[in-house]
Amino acid sequence: MADLTEDEEEIEFQRLYGAWDSLDPAETVEFLRDFEAPWWVVGGWAIEAFTGVPRPHEDIDVVIFARDLPKLLDVVHGRYHAWGAGAGAIRPVNDTWPELHEGASQVWLREHATAPWIMDCILSEDHEGQWVSRRDPAWHAPLDDVTWVAADGIRYLRPEVVLQHKARLDRSKDLRDLVAAWPLLGENERAWLRDAVRREDAEHRWLGVI
Repeated sequence: MADLTEDEEEIEFQRLYGAWDSLDPAETVEFLRDFEAPWWVVGGWAIEAFTGVPRPHEDIDVVIFARDLPKLLDVVHGRYHAWGAGAGAIRPVNDTWPELHEGASQVWLREHATAPWIMDCILSEDHEGQWVSRRDPAWHAPLDDVTWVAADGIRYLRPEVVLQHKARLDRSKDLRDLVAAWPLLGENERAWLRDAVRREDAEHRWLGVI
């Protein structure tokens, strides 16, 4: 069977799990106005905020600390259904299943079974209140050190850290994000990203670009 293109993979994904009609960052601010805990945006929206270069988006990836999930569930209670996602499965988070299933590290939100998903909320572990890297769990840092606040008031993950995550996936859109962001990074950030990609794969194709 031939490999699927990224568009074909997205179609197959939605046929299995349901359609997305994701919020944008401004809509997310309004949606989370009563969520009294830190949250920040990662992925493609974070790259677009840094570069100013518009790009297509399948969804929005919002991150909260896992410890704050009960606060999020309180905010959406009675309005949106929450589903734990991960390990190739999704399951409701409700009175029947109050805990996330094993391997779940995200929560998807939608109004009801026939409505599209509107948000992918990634759950970040913390170490004594500090952010913990998903790529290197030994790396702990104050949240302010790995995020930045844009002119729109929204907190985004720093672009070099976003690209570190994207290097492992290495899809066409990830390479496009690298090409857009690379000229705008400072020398320290470039050196850090080169080292991170090299540790991921000493022969990674991105090393020919950076």
